[in-house]
Amino acid sequence: MNRPLNHRILPRVTGSASVWTWIKWSLLAALVIAIAIIARLVMTEIETSRLQAHYLSELTRDVGYTVEAGASDHIRFPANGPYDQRLGYSMIPAFQQHLLARGFVVGKQARDSQRMLSLADHGLFLPYEEKDQAGLTLFDSTGAPLFATVFPQRVYTDFDTVPRVIADSLLFIEDRYLLDANQPNRNPAIDWGRFSRALADQAMHVVNHHQARPGGSTLATQIEKFRHSPDGRTATPPEKLRQIASASVLAYLNGPQTMLARRAILVRYLNSVPLAARPHVGEITGIGDGLAAWYGRDFNDVNRILSAPTSGDNVDEQGKTFREVLSLIIAQRAPSYFLNRGYPALQKLTDSYLRLLSNGGVISPALRDAALAAQIERSAPPAAAHVQSFVSRKAISSARASLLSALGISDLYQLDQLDLEATSTLDNGVQQAVAERLAQASTRDGAQAAGLYGFEMLAPKDDPSHLTYSFTLYEHRNGANMLRVQTDSVNQPFDVNRGGRINLGSTAKLRTLITYLQIVSDLHARYGDLSNAQLAKVKPDPIDGLSRWALDYLSHTRDRSLQAMLDAAVERKYSASPDVFYTGGGAQVFSNFEKSDNGRILTLHAAFEHSVNLVFVRLMRDIVHYEMLQAAGPSSSWLGDPEQRKHYLEQFVDAESKVYVKRYYTRYAGKAPDDALALMLQDVRKSPPKIATVLRSVAPNESLAWFSAQMRAHLKGTPAATLSDDDLAALYAKYAIERFNLNDRGYIASVHPLALWTLNYLRAHPNAPLGEVQRESRDARFYTYSWLYKTRYHATQDRRIRHMVELRAYGEITKAWRALGYPFAEVTPSYAAAIGASGDQPDALAKLIGLIANGGQKAPTETITRLDFAKGTPYETRFVRAVAQPQPMLSPEIVNVARTLLRDVVLNGTARRLAGGFTLPDGKTLQVYGKTGTGDQRFNVYARGARLIESRKVNRSGTFVFMLGDRFFGVLTATAHEPYAARYDFTSAMAVQLLKSMAPALAPLIERPVTAGTRTTGPAPQAAPVEPS
Repeated sequence: MNRPLNHRILPRVTGSASVWTWIKWSLLAALVIAIAIIARLVMTEIETSRLQAHYLSELTRDVGYTVEAGASDHIRFPANGPYDQRLGYSMIPAFQQHLLARGFVVGKQARDSQRMLSLADHGLFLPYEEKDQAGLTLFDSTGAPLFATVFPQRVYTDFDTVPRVIADSLLFIEDRYLLDANQPNRNPAIDWGRFSRALADQAMHVVNHHQARPGGSTLATQIEKFRHSPDGRTATPPEKLRQIASASVLAYLNGPQTMLARRAILVRYLNSVPLAARPHVGEITGIGDGLAAWYGRDFNDVNRILSAPTSGDNVDEQGKTFREVLSLIIAQRAPSYFLNRGYPALQKLTDSYLRLLSNGGVISPALRDAALAAQIERSAPPAAAHVQSFVSRKAISSARASLLSALGISDLYQLDQLDLEATSTLDNGVQQAVAERLAQASTRDGAQAAGLYGFEMLAPKDDPSHLTYSFTLYEHRNGANMLRVQTDSVNQPFDVNRGGRINLGSTAKLRTLITYLQIVSDLHARYGDLSNAQLAKVKPDPIDGLSRWALDYLSHTRDRSLQAMLDAAVERKYSASPDVFYTGGGAQVFSNFEKSDNGRILTLHAAFEHSVNLVFVRLMRDIVHYEMLQAAGPSSSWLGDPEQRKHYLEQFVDAESKVYVKRYYTRYAGKAPDDALALMLQDVRKSPPKIATVLRSVAPNESLAWFSAQMRAHLKGTPAATLSDDDLAALYAKYAIERFNLNDRGYIASVHPLALWTLNYLRAHPNAPLGEVQRESRDARFYTYSWLYKTRYHATQDRRIRHMVELRAYGEITKAWRALGYPFAEVTPSYAAAIGASGDQPDALAKLIGLIANGGQKAPTETITRLDFAKGTPYETRFVRAVAQPQPMLSPEIVNVARTLLRDVVLNGTARRLAGGFTLPDGKTLQVYGKTGTGDQRFNVYARGARLIESRKVNRSGTFVFMLGDRFFGVLTATAHEPYAARYDFTSAMAVQLLKSMAPALAPLIERPVTAGTRTTGPAPQAAPVEPS
């Protein structure tokens, strides 16, 4: 029987299945709730940055640094970001190496906290309040500002100085929520909406390479990029994350609330945005400098215009000005493109943003329309900045040059942008007073007031305006020679004191005297302890006059002390008679300044005192002979030994022949082959054999047709111009290159054989450098001198050998001079070096007399005493001069003799105008020591037998190198150059008189107490801040 279904009872569900279902639904609900909670938390964090604010402000609580004495081992320097390079922060370790090698030590340096070090070690940029402006500041020794520059030059000093329309426009374009007042803890380093879109665009770019990838940067991360990322770019995703992390830490440096930090970010961005570069400006940073460089606008005017309320009277002006500012804000995306060849595209983009800003309510329609209608053009590149008088900037130039050398950089532009304060030893007040005195001395009234008209000075007719003066003064203090004054009257960047090679006349006698005294000291050390019997056995070389005198002196004196021997050495007598001297590879004739000295027999002491030339020429000859024997051994060995003769002759041939090859290379290299040939033929007599020989030697492979055309062209207008074709063919064959050797061809053509060879080689190898030509010419060069090796030229060989050994002697003299500060690599190989022909520099000469002033001890020369890098940053480093031990360079005995002679020059000799001392305005008088020198540099032409046939005065100089009292020493020069040199006959007496007249200018320095003059710490001079009115 069937049962009705409606009465069936369903089974009850029980067991584990129902529990599992409940759990699943519970977990799902919990997950949804958790996601919702997390989403809410994330959204809340995105909106408020509360957690970031708490964590990062706690993180930065221990971020900081202190500055303590000595070098730091808790410091991290940045990598090569543009900002860190420009301000020099990344280069401080390299600067430190240069400065330590030059006698500086680290006086004090920053100690970064452990938290700051940890951030740096994790790759973040160090968080600190960065400078928007920095640059080089120089102080003089008294603490007075000497020079100051800042980059950029025009900046906003704070948020309130930024016109509202600029701030709002920047925020609308780049970072709209940066200053949202409803988010007091906002992290300005990241805009989550823009960042998310940027990530999505990057992901799409992987699939579609044409997908645009706009950045998600905020103003804060862009600043990190501009300043600290390599090349100012975001090259990789990790670099972007580093920018975000660094900007985040920096934002919370002063606590969880970031509104002040965010306002500072806006200002910092405007001050640091890179805007390409322009000639005579360099790199352009910041809106202020950008407006000046690209549009020629005054920054204050721009800010005044844009801060004013818009009205019908000023809307056009505001529109044009706003358009200029806006174009620069937009241009930062690709400044080198947009501000140069992409300028039209920049203007179109500016139009688009003007409309967007108006639609967004940032600017009014009236301002929009005025800006759209405005026509703005880039200004012409600025001209080079006008430089004030170079004379007034000599101190600055000297100090900056010293810094370049000390830091190992070569670019003043780079130097001036360093965040650096440096203290110079110069006294700018005295420097300017001296410069004024020198300038006055170039006028008739000033020269008259200084007493420069008179005997051995200016004649009544002389115009002093064509004279140039230079002056250097050092002070010995605290074991160092401090440069106090260094200037000249040349209104050019050239530095007379250090920049040239000048004939300073008889001041070279001081170097020669010291070299002589050093040789006598060596002879004393060698022979001073020998008995008379031992001395008698020593046989000096026939040309060694100095050893012969030393042996004779020691054999006949009871006092064998070094001092007694040196005193006797300067009382040796020499003839002052003019004569012909074989030196420098030829015969030379020298004369005395005073003809009355001719024929006299004078001691070295008297000749030094009265500056008699011929005595010192003969002394130099003795010095050279002595050094020849020291360098090459007895003369019998290099004149009598065949192997040594051959060696020296080969040296001579190699050296002299290279001079000829270089001369011909200089004349013919770089010219078209036939032009070079025509140049040579200009100096060849127009005869068929000579012309033919040149043509066949220089161009042996050219055809008969070419040869014939050249012959007819170069013989045109001569009787030989009608040569027939057969005659030319005969010449072509007769003077072929293989028919005569090189010397014979040179003889036939009356052309130096090496000229023929050089032009032939250059014709075949037109791009050959000189070194290659010298190497390839070796065989030809030695063949050209083959005549010299023949026995009948024995006397000629001797002269060449003597010349080569003499050059070795001058090499030894150069070493001795350079050890005492001579500034050039070689002395002029002539006895005339003793009377100034080798040249010198005033500054080097001052250092030489400073060596004597300091008792023969070489003290370090200081021009910079302190350098402060990166003040107020975690990279702060101060370098100061280390206390250096003086180096003994001259014995006390040599110094005693030199001081005596220098004093006698002033008391009785050529500097007697200062015999009464250097009198200051207060009546105090300083003793003066010194040496004068009159330089009369001439271009002389001699005939056979050393007969003078032409003489032209090239330079005239008067110099006085001096010591004033116990602390001061220096040099003063007066110079006249061609074509004016021939108009003057002044001597070094004028330099002595000019120094005498400068007592009032130097008095403030000389009278200053020794304890004064050290700069105390204090604020650096600042460029005036630029603010809108």
